Amino acid sequence: MFTELSGPHASELNDALGRIGFRRSQSVAYRPSCAGCTACVSVRVVAQDFAANATQRKLIRRHHDLEVTACRPWATDEQYQLLRRYLAARHPGGGMAEMDESDYADMIEQSPVNSVIVEYREPSVNGAQGRLIGACLTDRQADGLSMIYSFFDTELADRPGLGNLIILDHILRARAAGLPYVYLGYWVKGSPRMEYKTRYRPMEMLGPRGWAALPDEETAGTAAATLIPA
Repeated sequence: MFTELSGPHASELNDALGRIGFRRSQSVAYRPSCAGCTACVSVRVVAQDFAANATQRKLIRRHHDLEVTACRPWATDEQYQLLRRYLAARHPGGGMAEMDESDYADMIEQSPVNSVIVEYREPSVNGAQGRLIGACLTDRQADGLSMIYSFFDTELADRPGLGNLIILDHILRARAAGLPYVYLGYWVKGSPRMEYKTRYRPMEMLGPRGWAALPDEETAGTAAATLIPA
C-alpha cells in the first residue's frame, strides 16, 4: 500500500501514516500488505522510558569523542562513497547495490517533510573536519524520530558497533527533544538481520489492536539498566 506525500499538509499526512505503520521513501509513504502474511511488524522504541544495558552504556562511552551533526538533507560525495562501502560489505546484491549518485541524491533530498541527515565523524584535527564514519537520514515527526536509512563504516576495528550507536544516539536525541518515540521501521520475528532491533527497551510493536509492548521473550538478553543522561 502506498500514497504520495505532497502539498501543504504532507508532514501531517506523514505523521498520521507513521502512527499506523507506514514508512517514507522519498515522496511516497508505503506499508507492506501481502495476502496471507503479516510478518513485517512496525516497531518503535519508547525513548522517554529507555534504559540502556551495560553493553550499550559501554558503547556510548567508547564513542563519546565522535562529532555528531544534524545537517540539512543535502547529498555529498563523501556520504555516497560511505554508503557504497557499507552496501558492498553488508548488502551485496541487495536492492540498493546499484544505486548511483543521482539515486542517492534523490533518496536524501526528495523529502516533503522535516528531514535531516545526521553525520557521525571522527574528531577534528587542527581545525580539519574529521572523517565521516556514519550517517542516518532521519525524519522528525510529531511524536518522534523516524530513522529512514542509516549506514556506516564496517571496516574500523577500533570503532565497533556503529550501527547500534546510531540508534542509541537517536533515542537520546528524541528524549532530549521531548519526543516519545524512535521509529525503527519493520521487524520480522526470527530474521537474524533484524534481531538487533529488539535490543532497545521498552519497545512497542504495531498489531491489529494498535501499539503494544513487545513481549519480554522477544527481547531476551537486553535487560534494563540505569538511564543514560540526555
